[in-house]
Amino acid sequence: MEIFLIKALQLVLALSLLILLHEGGHFFFAKLFGVRVEKFYLFFDPWFHLFEFKPKNSDTAYGIGWLPLGGYCKIAGMIDESFDKEQMAQPEQPWEFRAKPAWQRLLIMIGGVLVNFLLALFIYSMVLFTWGDSYIAAKDIAMGMKFNDDAKALGFQDHDILIGTDKGEFKTFDVDMFRDLAVAQRADIIRNGKKMSIEMPGDLSLLGMLKASPQFARPFIPAEIDTVIPGTPAAKLGLKKGYHITAINGNPIDSWNEWTYQVGVLNDMMTAATTAQDSLRLRTVSLSYLTDSSDTVSVDGVILSPELQIGVGQTSMINYYKPTQVDYGFFESFPAGIGYGVEVLSGYVGDLKYLFSADGAKSLGGFGAIGNLFPPVWDWHLFWLMTAFLSIILAFMNILPIPALDGGHVLFLLYEMITGRKPSENFLLKAEYVGFGLLILLMVVANLNDILRWLHIM
Repeated sequence: MEIFLIKALQLVLALSLLILLHEGGHFFFAKLFGVRVEKFYLFFDPWFHLFEFKPKNSDTAYGIGWLPLGGYCKIAGMIDESFDKEQMAQPEQPWEFRAKPAWQRLLIMIGGVLVNFLLALFIYSMVLFTWGDSYIAAKDIAMGMKFNDDAKALGFQDHDILIGTDKGEFKTFDVDMFRDLAVAQRADIIRNGKKMSIEMPGDLSLLGMLKASPQFARPFIPAEIDTVIPGTPAAKLGLKKGYHITAINGNPIDSWNEWTYQVGVLNDMMTAATTAQDSLRLRTVSLSYLTDSSDTVSVDGVILSPELQIGVGQTSMINYYKPTQVDYGFFESFPAGIGYGVEVLSGYVGDLKYLFSADGAKSLGGFGAIGNLFPPVWDWHLFWLMTAFLSIILAFMNILPIPALDGGHVLFLLYEMITGRKPSENFLLKAEYVGFGLLILLMVVANLNDILRWLHIM
């Protein structure tokens, strides 16, 4: 429960900050051009609101709605998610959005996206200035990778060290490495101390590589116990820090990668269990481990927890591989942060093509999936990195040419500026309804996916 609350709080704080600044971008340009802003809200307020305050002699009411699906500033004389047809039926006023030149209306509409994008670049820059860039270089993963069967069919072997492709050298183990491998014609590796290359097909599915179980490649991490949690099956067995797990149910374990896979197989079998006896039978395993004195011990009848946990803390990459630390001065951090942000955006945009596949649609996630991206403990470094990432995504998604999004309004404004003809208010209203309906449908699908994953149905 504590982990859930920590993740939820980080999600609410990040989204609240991004929504307020996004709407603040629209607000700034509206006020700059003398357009009246009637409402400035965090979250939506259909039927009622949680809080509202209107300063004396101000045209704007500030408040907090109860529906946490975004926020808005209601700009007078504009067709938006408020669907205020009564106002649009009145004679045009000089302080309304519709009375302003198209170029001013365009700046008002891109204000939110502009703020979110610049905010992301600023956060990335400040993160690099404050913490620097710490990573484990791909070439320094001395024990190499653990590959799945698909990778081995291409010629990879466990413990191969991935160093790059014909696209360039790998920086570290991350999604960018998989992106390069997916389109590469050649992969460069070190095997048994010798450099060599493996021919690649050039058209691998990035989504397939990442979603495969086990994954296409993972850093090799020995199944060495780091900590033992009191009162768990591991503690009752007498397992200690430094012991190595070597087998479960007779299946050899050479790394935590393999342990995760074998537990995943058990979990798949658990979903088909119909009785408590079936579940208990699956949770009862045989285990072999290597002590710190190199003695091998085998034990039958070990009962894992209902979540199939044994109760140990696993060693991680940092236990075996030395990280590279790059520090930045204040002025150095800005070009580095901008480059980092542009790289994140280009990778995200390139991955959107997978959204239009069946697996891509299943990968859509709602608030649960986004919340799980945050760490289970409060870490300001990771929090700001995640906030910057969400800010870039929010900027990009909002500029898409879909009615009800900023990009839809921008599309119609560009049409007006190019042709000199303004779309009718009736057309804009219908487009807003269609776009808003599509967004609600997308949100329902994304959050339904979260529920199905939670129920282990998908």
